[in-house]
Amino acid sequence: METLTVFILCGGKSSRMQSEKGLVLFQDKPFIEHIIQAILPITDKIKLITATKEYDYLPYQKIPDIVSDKGPLGGIYTALTSSETEFNLILSCDIPLISTGLLSELISKHNDEAEITVFASESRLHPLIGIYSKKVVPVIKSAIDNDELKMMDLLAKIPHQIINIDESENFHLTNINSVDELNDLNINLS
Repeated sequence: METLTVFILCGGKSSRMQSEKGLVLFQDKPFIEHIIQAILPITDKIKLITATKEYDYLPYQKIPDIVSDKGPLGGIYTALTSSETEFNLILSCDIPLISTGLLSELISKHNDEAEITVFASESRLHPLIGIYSKKVVPVIKSAIDNDELKMMDLLAKIPHQIINIDESENFHLTNINSVDELNDLNINLS
């Protein structure tokens, strides 16, 4: 695959986290910095989808949502619309345990015929750790126009590839949505 642009969806204020999700501290560092650390060995073409100034300390381009309040789908739409590369790695900002190894596996196993490639384990699919082609923009645009914002509905409409991973790897792909989940994570790792 030629160059890849990485977009981190910084979301907005998380009601369950009570603060900007990507800036929640984990092991003394904001989530987003853990994610960037995992990406850098692969590429430094990183952009953040966010409208808040709270990420201004990071040296990456920030792009506000084209259509606001459309959840992750709106963020993906903004990312793909502004991207100059055909394939793009889309990541949510709440996966502090993601590793370079898992991201490399996703990229190396991606088949260019697939317009979306995501991880799945027996128990769940991870649509916000995936490779998305610019080709899906019209489908996403139509989903947003019709307020069909579920990621699973999008996948059902698009030729996609699922890379199965071991249930044990799920841990590294876990998104942390609440203070309780963050506390559990800290306990599990201590």
